[in-house]
Amino acid sequence: MSRRRTLTQGERALWTYVTRHVAPMSPRLAVTEEDLALLSAEIAPPPPPAKRPKAKAADKAGTAPVAETPKPPAAPPLVPLERRLRQRLARGSHTIEAVLDLHGMRQIEAHERLRRFLMAAQAGGSAVVLVVTGKGGAATDVTPGHPGERGVLRRVVPHWLRLPDLRGIVLGFEEAAQHHGGGGALYVRLRKRRDT
Repeated sequence: MSRRRTLTQGERALWTYVTRHVAPMSPRLAVTEEDLALLSAEIAPPPPPAKRPKAKAADKAGTAPVAETPKPPAAPPLVPLERRLRQRLARGSHTIEAVLDLHGMRQIEAHERLRRFLMAAQAGGSAVVLVVTGKGGAATDVTPGHPGERGVLRRVVPHWLRLPDLRGIVLGFEEAAQHHGGGGALYVRLRKRRDT
């Protein structure tokens, strides 16, 4: 058994036109341009309704609409340290302008200290700083609740340096040379501060 389908608006308009204009055929009765124009106007589907922007909570409450804030610009990309700078840092011929030692800190404290340190170093005009995370060999580096997990800061500090909130400060970073801490430290190159 087939289901009855409902007519579309265009089909109903066509049917109305046909039923109004049905007449016996006569040789002098012909379809005029005016009839065709009327037919196409009646059959044409209505234009789609204009899309309205989604109502904000303030619009629904009857207050003035809130202007949309533009998206913040994308975080600038990180770049590796240049070979020449790495060599100069490894030889000790390029000065490290500031050092932050995160040994023994919890992640929350270390993250906040890192942010403040990098912001202050950039404001002070520093170009390269050293961040010491430790290698995670001591028992004090074990994360509470995760026995046997060592070197947490060594793993998470590079992740923090890649986050968007620090990308405006950090130009790039790399593992330090052995005499600066090797795998337990990072050279961090800072972006030049833009005065706004």
